[in-house]
Amino acid sequence: MSRIGKAPVEIPQGVNVEISGRSVKVTGPKGELTVPVGRGVEAKQEDGNVVVERASESPEHRAMHGLTRSLIQNAVTGVTDGFSRSLNIAGVGYRAALQGQDINLQVGYSHPVLVTPREGIDFEVPNATTIIVRGIDKQRVGQTAAEIRKVRPPEPYKGKGIRYSDEQIRRKVGKAG
Repeated sequence: MSRIGKAPVEIPQGVNVEISGRSVKVTGPKGELTVPVGRGVEAKQEDGNVVVERASESPEHRAMHGLTRSLIQNAVTGVTDGFSRSLNIAGVGYRAALQGQDINLQVGYSHPVLVTPREGIDFEVPNATTIIVRGIDKQRVGQTAAEIRKVRPPEPYKGKGIRYSDEQIRRKVGKAG
């Protein structure tokens, strides 16, 4: 059983945490995030830490306890270091290019696909087959990376498509001939 909710969230230098009602506002060098506090859970600031406490031992309150603590920790990490997700493109002629802030993907369709970043998201294309999605909100970074991957998901026979850099593609043999 997880004990994530009991661990305090350490607040590093340069990060300001403001608790007001049902939300926690975290401000740091990279930006500002607001985290909602779930029902049956209360966040308090003590000795340079944020402590999350639950009202009872019911399963709903226990789940909200761990979730709220993780969301606050992700907000603190996001405003200090930020989050990034890396994608790789595999396939003959498949490539990505940066056009201003947008990404121009050429992945086997008759037309190029243009992906526009969400608010607070930055794209980086170090080479034609690698895309790096950066931001301070972990959920937005993951969602944007998933939308880019959805343009051309990896296929199991040749492995062509857009995949996460840490993703393993299960390859199929194909038909014997």
